[in-house]
Amino acid sequence: MSYRSIAIDGPSGAGKSTLAKRLAQELGFLYVDTGAIYRTVGLAARSRGADPDREAEVAAVLPQLAITMGYGEDGLQHMFLDGQDVTAAIRENEISAWASKVAALPAVREFLLEMQRRTAREHDVIMDGRDIGTVVLPQADVKIFLTAAPEARAQRRFRELLERGQQADFDQVLREVVERDRRDTQRETAPLRQAEDAVLAETTGLDLEESFRLLLGLIRDRLGVEEENT
Repeated sequence: MSYRSIAIDGPSGAGKSTLAKRLAQELGFLYVDTGAIYRTVGLAARSRGADPDREAEVAAVLPQLAITMGYGEDGLQHMFLDGQDVTAAIRENEISAWASKVAALPAVREFLLEMQRRTAREHDVIMDGRDIGTVVLPQADVKIFLTAAPEARAQRRFRELLERGQQADFDQVLREVVERDRRDTQRETAPLRQAEDAVLAETTGLDLEESFRLLLGLIRDRLGVEEENT
C-alpha cells in the first residue's frame, strides 16, 4: 500500500504544530511533531548532564535512550522517554534552547532519521519540522514552507507560554526566536531552508483560521482532493 506524506517546514513559532495537528484531523492523516522528538532528546541530554554544545557528550547518551511516540484517542502525539510520558515536560521554555542545540548535531539527526521515515512508510502523515521536505521526506507529496515575521512568531509563543501558566517576557521571547532562527539557518547539518519544490505560506497578517484555510487549500489542490460538502 502506498501512503501519502505532507511536509511542513518553517522557523520556530510559525504555527507548524498547531496547524499540522488540525490539518491531520481534517484530512485523516497521522500527525508527527518532529520538534517534540528533538525536544525529548534535549530533555534527556539535560537530565543526564550532557553539554549540548559537545557532540561527543550527547552522542554518548543516545544509545541509552528509549524514545517512542504514542497517540491517544484524540489522535494527539505523546512522547515517551524511557517509558515515562514527557509530553508536558518537553514544552518548558528552557527545553527550546536545548532542542535547537542538539538538533544541530549530526549524530542526533542520524539517530532520529529512521524513526521519522519509518512512520511515513507505515501511515499517511503530516510531518512538521525544519528539514522534513529537504532531508527527512524529500519525496513528500506536498511540501509547504510556513513562516511569519519574527515579531509575530514571538507574540504567538509569548501567548502560548502565558496560557500554560509559565512566566514570560516578550522581549526575551523575541530574542530567543531570533537566536533560534540564526542557529537553525546557519547550522552545517540539515539547515532550515525552503525546499525548491515547496510552496511558501506567509502568515504574518493571518489569524489561525485564515492560516488553516490557506494550508488546507494548498494541500487539497496538490493532492487532488476536493472539499467535502457538509
